[in-house]
Formats: sequence, structure tokens, C-alpha cells
Amino acid sequence: MYEISDSDILPLSLEHSFWTWSAQGSVRPIPVTRAEGVYFWDTAGKRYLDFNSMVMCVNIGHGDRRVIQAIVEQAQELPFAGPPMATRPRAALGKLLSEITPGNLSKFLYTLGGADANENAIKLARAFTGRHKILARYRSYHGATAGAMAATGDPRRVAWEPNLMPGVVHFLDPYRYRSTFHRNQPDLPEAEFTQDYLNHLEEIITFEGPQTIAAVLLETVTGTNGVIIPPQGYLQGVRQLCDRYGILLIADEVMSGFGRTGRWFAVDHWGVVPDLMTMAKGLTSGYAPLGAVAMRPEIAAAFDQRIYQGGLTYNAHPISLAAAIANIRVLQQDRLVERAASMGAVLHRMLNDLGEQHPSVGEVRSIGLFGVIELVKDRRTREPLTPYNTSSPTMNAVRQYLLENGVYLYTHWHTLLIIPPLIITEEQLAEGFRVLDKALEIADRAVAG
Repeated sequence: MYEISDSDILPLSLEHSFWTWSAQGSVRPIPVTRAEGVYFWDTAGKRYLDFNSMVMCVNIGHGDRRVIQAIVEQAQELPFAGPPMATRPRAALGKLLSEITPGNLSKFLYTLGGADANENAIKLARAFTGRHKILARYRSYHGATAGAMAATGDPRRVAWEPNLMPGVVHFLDPYRYRSTFHRNQPDLPEAEFTQDYLNHLEEIITFEGPQTIAAVLLETVTGTNGVIIPPQGYLQGVRQLCDRYGILLIADEVMSGFGRTGRWFAVDHWGVVPDLMTMAKGLTSGYAPLGAVAMRPEIAAAFDQRIYQGGLTYNAHPISLAAAIANIRVLQQDRLVERAASMGAVLHRMLNDLGEQHPSVGEVRSIGLFGVIELVKDRRTREPLTPYNTSSPTMNAVRQYLLENGVYLYTHWHTLLIIPPLIITEEQLAEGFRVLDKALEIADRAVAG
């Protein structure tokens, strides 16, 4: 296909590429040549078990011929049509999405990915309400563009301040293991824990002025910052607060959507319907770039006689839409959402068993096939194995051991994320966990005696 040998892939990529999220002098990419199912291979023929769905997106697994064929057929029929055009895949995907999204979310603005989906959701919320402030959480990540990065709460935002979108106010996550409010209350009932964090949010709404707040934007289940699962009653409480003060609720389902948590969307676990919902990643399982904003009809109707000042050259690209249609049909035909729920129980058990065996494991959390291992130096004090927003020789050694032994996953500070394709089998999970078990022995040696 290309006049590039396997041996040239790595040196030429390093010579000509500028790498994101990296100091250029320390980039060590894996030169990938092919992928199938839950595995991918490098130029040396080494096989890796993909415990991160590449970038938390390959929900249906690698190399599914049904999606590839749909892309080929679309390219042969109509490879491109501009954003003002109506096309067959645009008609089909809108109908399909309206059937699986919660409540009355039936209008869709198509983007290229999750960051610009969040950007457009913010624009829609501000234009619809006539308000400007956006409330988002500190342990959140919403994307790397200026508006999405401003909404992001984690330290990735700080590097670009103050040249980001104004008007964002952050609040605390209901993170039970590291609760700011309940450090010495391990037995606090969940209902009280939930209410304390809802009270915290309402106090911020009051202080900021409800009449200035357009939306609350949150990852339904916090992703890279720890797979933080909302406690019972929390999302319902946020929905009630938004309704009380005329604030829109934006659910960022970029990572948690399309079966990842064992439901089509994570909000479905709690019966909450947001006003706007963003999606990407599992929307096409990474086979083509695509994001979307789902919205209530009333929000779309506000622009019936008013121009929406926004758009991108590749909005609703036919090839990306065709990939999304085929991807959703695979999820439906192979019952992968249901499979994620059943395999989620297996993952939960394996995580608990692993945690019990290693003193470096402070807590494990999972929902569906969305899991995390949180490593600590001391279980009693819960001191993280790596300080906030840093790495450490120990964490680097853990990750290196995993890679050397053919397991690819995402490490974030002191956590290991387990986010495999939804097609993974119990045997393949066990294969990865055997390597994890050995890798955690490295972390155990750093634990307080």
C-alpha cells in the first residue's frame, strides 16, 4: 500500500511527527502494523493485549470487517459531501441514534470528536439560556481545544491558562475514596455522602448566581481521572438542581457511551435524561473520526429562526457516519452492550481478587468494562503511590513490565485503567490479569512496611 518498510515506520514517524501530550525528546511510540479483536502487533511481530481499547474507543474490537466494508462502500458511493448536504448516512444515523439515546434526545449535531462536541454543547447551552457560566468538576477531562480544556478540571488545563475560554467554575467530585468532606467518616451512609456533595454544588450555584449559569457539564462516569462512579442519587440530584435553577445539564458520554458501562449510555444506569449529551470514541469505535451532540428538541427549535453560528468543514462526513451506523449495528447484532454488563461482573470479581493480594492496591472500581486500580504507598493513609499530577520510577516500572509482557493499558499518575474492547472473553481478561498480578509486585515493594 505504501512504499514504507516495517523497519522505516518508527524512524520516519519520529523524524516527521510532532507528538501530542509528550516532550518530543522522550517519545517512545509502539510501531503498530496490524490489529485484530483485542490484540495488536508491532513491526517485530510482538502481540499486545489491548486493555485500553487503543484510546478508550475500540468498543467493538479491532478489524471488524462489517465496519470496514461499510466504509469501503460509502467511499465508493459518495466519499464526501459538505455540511449543508443531506445524505443517506446522515438520514440513517440520525434515526438510529434517536432510537438508542435516552428520553427525547432526538436532534444531533455532528462533529469530528469529543472535544468539539463539548465545545458545541457549551455554545448551544449559552445561546439557548442567554447565560455564560459553565460549571464543571475538578477531576474531569473534556478535551484539548480551548473551550473543552477550560471546562477540564485536571492539571492539563493549567498549562494553557489564561488563554482559555472564560466563564468556567469548577466544583468537587463525589469521590468517596478521597472525599474532601469525609476523611474520618468511612461508615457514613451513602445517602448522606451524596447529599453533602449536592449541597456543595448548590452552594456554588447560589454563590455564582443561578441567573448567570448556562449549564452543568460533567462526565457521567469520570474517565481518565479515576473511573469515579457517581453514588446513588447523585445524578438525579444534579438533574433536580438544574431544573430548580433553570440550568441545562450536559452529560459528557465521550468515554462512557456505547456500551462501555454495560448500558448504551452511563446515564441510563440512573434513569437521568440530560438536556445535551456529547459522544465520540465508541460512536465509531475509532474506525473513523466522529463526535456528536444530542439535544432536546426544544434546544434545536430555539434556532429555527436564529442562525447557529458554528460549524466545521467535515461536519457529518459521510464516511464517518457510515462507520458509526455499521458500528452501532455490530453493537446491536452481537449484543455487546449486554456482553459488557455480564463481563463487567467478571472484571469486578477479578479486580477485587487482585486487590486483596497486593498491599499496593488501595481501591478498585468498575462499572461494566470500565475499571481502575488505584495504587497507594499506605492503605491506612491512602497516600497515592505517585503524587498528584506526576509519575514516579515505580509507576514507570510497572508500566514498562506490562508492555514488555504484552499488555497495553493506560496509566494515569497512580492509577491503572482497565478499558478493554467489549468483545473480550473471560480467558483474555485472565491473560491480562496474570501479567498485572506480576507487575503489581513491583508496586508492592514501594508500600510502607
